[in-house]
Parts: sequence; structure tokens; C-alpha cells
Amino acid sequence: MSEAFVNPLARNGPSVINSARAIKSWTRKLLSLPDEAVVSVSELACHVPGCPPRETVVLVMQGTETVQVSVHQPMKDVTEDDVVQAFSAASNPD
Repeated sequence: MSEAFVNPLARNGPSVINSARAIKSWTRKLLSLPDEAVVSVSELACHVPGCPPRETVVLVMQGTETVQVSVHQPMKDVTEDDVVQAFSAASNPD
């Protein structure tokens, strides 16, 4: 067996970790979150008709309150402006 094992579930290693860290940092800065607030970033398959195949979901958990926003693109493509727009849309629903 000369080939190395390839994990089919691996997600490009450090680039995903760096993207998640950046999104968490932008979220903390945008919302002026205290250290005890929890920010979770996940990339999920999007099953909504017309949605791109991957979406990035950001959860902010502070005390008993949880806020969730979605950016309809892979985590590696999310920009700081995308995060700002997602939270702006969540705080100003139609």
C-alpha cells in the first residue's frame, strides 16, 4: 500500500480554520461582543431551492439569547462585508 490515506471528510485543513477565525473576529468586532459570548461558525449544505450548495451559518450565543445568520456561500468565500450585511438584514427584517 504505497498511497497515503486520504480523508474524504477533510475540508482543506488550515484554510477553513483561518476562514472561521476571521468570521468570528469580524462578528465580535461588529457586535462589540464581550469575551464570554460564544460565536460559532459552520459550513453546511443548503437545501433551500435556489440556494448555492454551501452556506455559512454564524451563531452568536450570549446569556439566554441566540442570534443566527446565514451567508449563502462557502466559508472560504465569506468577506467582512458579507458578515455585516447578514447581521444588518437579521436586525432589520422586511
